[in-house]
Amino acid sequence: MMGVLSSFDLSTIKAATNNFSVGNKLGEGGFGIVYKGVLRDGKYIAVKMLSRCSSQGPDEFRNELLLIANLQHRNLVRLLGCIEGDERILILEYMENKSLDAFIYDKTKSALLDWKKRLHIIIGIARGLLYLHHDSYLRVVHRDLKPSNILLDKDMNPKISDFGIARIFEGDDIEENNTTRPVGTLGYMAPEYITEGVFSFKSDVFSFGVIVLEILSGKRNRVLNVADSRLNLLGHAFKLWKEDRTLEILDEALDSWTPTLEILECIRVGLLCVQENSEDRPTMAEVVMMLTNEDPQLTSPKEPITLVASSEEERSSIIQMSVMDEICSDM
Repeated sequence: MMGVLSSFDLSTIKAATNNFSVGNKLGEGGFGIVYKGVLRDGKYIAVKMLSRCSSQGPDEFRNELLLIANLQHRNLVRLLGCIEGDERILILEYMENKSLDAFIYDKTKSALLDWKKRLHIIIGIARGLLYLHHDSYLRVVHRDLKPSNILLDKDMNPKISDFGIARIFEGDDIEENNTTRPVGTLGYMAPEYITEGVFSFKSDVFSFGVIVLEILSGKRNRVLNVADSRLNLLGHAFKLWKEDRTLEILDEALDSWTPTLEILECIRVGLLCVQENSEDRPTMAEVVMMLTNEDPQLTSPKEPITLVASSEEERSSIIQMSVMDEICSDM
């Protein structure tokens, strides 16, 4: 089954993007370049053009095409059309506010995200994942959920994008042993995926938890120099939680009159999602219930993965080599 797609030819896309000009470039990654385009009727589009030496090969391109053509949800980016041949191009709906990472790590732009907007983004991402995991007839594990893959429309509604390495689960399968080396982005990959190559819906839950803590803190999940210790963001958040100093993790851009109980619940949810043991993490259905105050349970999080600098640097270098080996094998 394929969704109904509009028909585009290369000449139309070249005209819309001013022949793929630098001035129209929205972003760039291992897959290639994304351009802003304007069709003759004035409609804006985003054009994802895979480079010939892209880490996302033909199989990944077709995988992404299959998935986003058949998945329809307000919190998933919408595919408008594609071109496949000498050039591999996806035509997507245009997101006026680009990606989430452009806001949360930027001190100026993060000031535009008050508590209400941040919670709106968190719940939107959660609902998008709930659809992928439970509500779609294709049950999908994204495997590369991160702020740069969360796009924001003009109303700051979040939309999950980039399904090149996503995988479809069939029937009641909840877990699959990945026979190749882990691929994804360091800092967002679940520990069981890194160490054993096993991924599941709970792998996405882990990534979601990292994103929640990053949205609330305005910091990346990397080693932080805090007090007398060097912890990653997850370890720092748990340390503050345990010491009843949870609100100290908040981004300075969040003013002091934000609703304390809502924020504490959101941080608790984030910490529950990044538990080391996948069985200790909630499902996305449970996450949505907690975030929308429909679940009164008060489960306390256990300590997540907290690596000191030397161990993390050593482990990251090993994982990075593994990821690069996987990329090279696809080229």
